[in-house]
Amino acid sequence: MAKAWHLVSRPQGLPTMDNFALRDLPDQPLEANQLRVRNRWLSVDPYMRGRMNDAKSYAASFQLGEPMTGGAIGEVVESRMDGFAPGDLILHMGGWRDGGVIGLDLMPNKLPRQLLDAGMPPQTFLHNMGLTGGTAWIGLLRVAAAKPGETVFVSAAAGAVGSAVVQIAKAREMTVIGSAGGAEKCAWIADIGADAAVDYKAGPVLPQLAAALEGLGKPGIDVYFDNVGGEHLDAAFAVANDFARFAICGMIDVYNDGHPQEMKYLIRTIPARIRMEGFIYTDQFFDCMEEFYADMGGLIASGAVTIRETVHDGIDAAPEAFLGLFAGENIGKMLVRI
Repeated sequence: MAKAWHLVSRPQGLPTMDNFALRDLPDQPLEANQLRVRNRWLSVDPYMRGRMNDAKSYAASFQLGEPMTGGAIGEVVESRMDGFAPGDLILHMGGWRDGGVIGLDLMPNKLPRQLLDAGMPPQTFLHNMGLTGGTAWIGLLRVAAAKPGETVFVSAAAGAVGSAVVQIAKAREMTVIGSAGGAEKCAWIADIGADAAVDYKAGPVLPQLAAALEGLGKPGIDVYFDNVGGEHLDAAFAVANDFARFAICGMIDVYNDGHPQEMKYLIRTIPARIRMEGFIYTDQFFDCMEEFYADMGGLIASGAVTIRETVHDGIDAAPEAFLGLFAGENIGKMLVRI
């Protein structure tokens, strides 16, 4: 019998294990347009924290007492859906469980659902060829319209999205400053191409960012890719060049906080004519999907874009993996291997 994690109470601040319950999914015969799958890989992502609130947002809230959902790679065990057969590996949204029955509601019809012939590890479609890689690519190249020769600042640069931004920017001949927490993460972002690193655990962000720019001979930043918010965002305002563009992808610093953010340097938005845009990758992804897959696939094949995976094993570990995102426990993409 398959098992799935259910949200049983709304978190107040940082979620705890008391907010989750692992329960059996009832066995059921397949109906038309359904698959029975055995999951191999699950994705946990910061955006899922917002889905735990009872509030209107771009992604539907998890319902109390119902199985949670998210990105997953599964193997088809039984099929009553045209075009799918036992043994197929598929990308679907029936995550937070070790398997079970899924229908068309959990099968985004524009995504590459069958992965057997992709020529890369299937979990790549949960990071660089999936949500996080697509978010990085769209945010940097479409939302921020970053160009060769520009200077890019990336927060959470050792995460799944941030590390992809660093490498895409370097592949297009940009100067990149990445922020990460701790010496190991800063060393890794240097290994993947960052020209300078800011260790936010070592001290305030702004002095380190200013020193990195001075060391690189750059007057300021042209692009800020924000995964963090808070102090990082304010530091970016402080050192932005005229007509800088900020792509606002996430604000993990405040997802569990709820307190207003103090922005000392927000006033620079006007004299520097800074453009700031929040975005969700699905707003643009389907219009440029083929271009993204061709470009990112080529970057991966050439070795220009790589990833580190932080892996937890077993369905029991899914909440622990998710909570680890907010403690900075991942380098690269956080995954659960079933």
